[in-house]
Amino acid sequence: MDSFLVLHKLILLLVIFLTCNYVQSQTPLAKPNKPSAIFVFGDSTVDAGNNNFIKTPMKSNFPPYGRDFINHIPTGRFTNGRLVSDFIASYTGVKDIMPAYLDPTLRIEDLMTGVSFASAGSGFDPVTATLSSAISLEQQMEYFKEYKSKMEMFIGNEKTLDIIKNAVFMLSAGTNDFIVNYFGLGEPITQFMYPNVTSYHMLLFQNVEQLIKKLMNEGARKIAMVGLPPIGCLPEVITLNKDVAINGRKCVEPMSYVATEYNRILESKLKAMQTSETKLYYADIYKPILDLIQFGKTKLGYIEAAVLCNMNSAVCDDASKYVFWDSVHPTEKAYYY
Repeated sequence: MDSFLVLHKLILLLVIFLTCNYVQSQTPLAKPNKPSAIFVFGDSTVDAGNNNFIKTPMKSNFPPYGRDFINHIPTGRFTNGRLVSDFIASYTGVKDIMPAYLDPTLRIEDLMTGVSFASAGSGFDPVTATLSSAISLEQQMEYFKEYKSKMEMFIGNEKTLDIIKNAVFMLSAGTNDFIVNYFGLGEPITQFMYPNVTSYHMLLFQNVEQLIKKLMNEGARKIAMVGLPPIGCLPEVITLNKDVAINGRKCVEPMSYVATEYNRILESKLKAMQTSETKLYYADIYKPILDLIQFGKTKLGYIEAAVLCNMNSAVCDDASKYVFWDSVHPTEKAYYY
């Protein structure tokens, strides 16, 4: 049986059990107010196609990407279908999918309900974006300010501020800072400047805090910060691990430990930055992805990602049976869960 189906049924059984035992004494939870808009910043996990419009090797606007998207169109999303940000937008009733800010075909109606500023290859360390010729988080913030100016011109200052105040802001980045930069292409320089991973953590957290404060100053009142996945379990990291021939294709535990420590400190810092006006939320993706890996199959890629994942790559017939679409990015089914 499909491992995802097994997990789904287990969850349903748990829900039924809890419902049968507690529904009589519980008052139904009120449905939360629909956000006015959703604004997304980050890397390839939430890039809806911004990299289509810049010069970078980090593109995915060609098959087999988008194979299971609407009309089977490769949009620049690094997966076979929709991203988690698309599902969130749909779940909250804001819109069906999140559009890329740099898409020149966007209408005012699209802008009013939010956009994604994310860029595949980016990270909280500006060097990370440089290595991939991606849009840095700092530049993404500048694009948001540009967005505000556009909206003020279209609908006025008051309505623009109202949209931002009642919007949800989502930040998803950090993985590239480690697999592309600290342990990858930037290793010689970055590790010289930050000789231990703890010192590099501190640099990233300084940049995270600066970004969050800038969003607060621009009017953001609900900010969700996504933690790191179990990066030692990414197929690419497993493939490039020098001990893989000896140990087999298993998660590289030291790399995943780097992520758990990062997430622990991040969650603590977000709590400390809370204010009476602005709520900060830590979104854990480490455990959900690890659970999916343990329940299901993981292998869809070795080192295939971006231009290395193309029409000549071997692609499984049914991506819904797997956690990863290429060597780094989850499948649509994994994003859904």
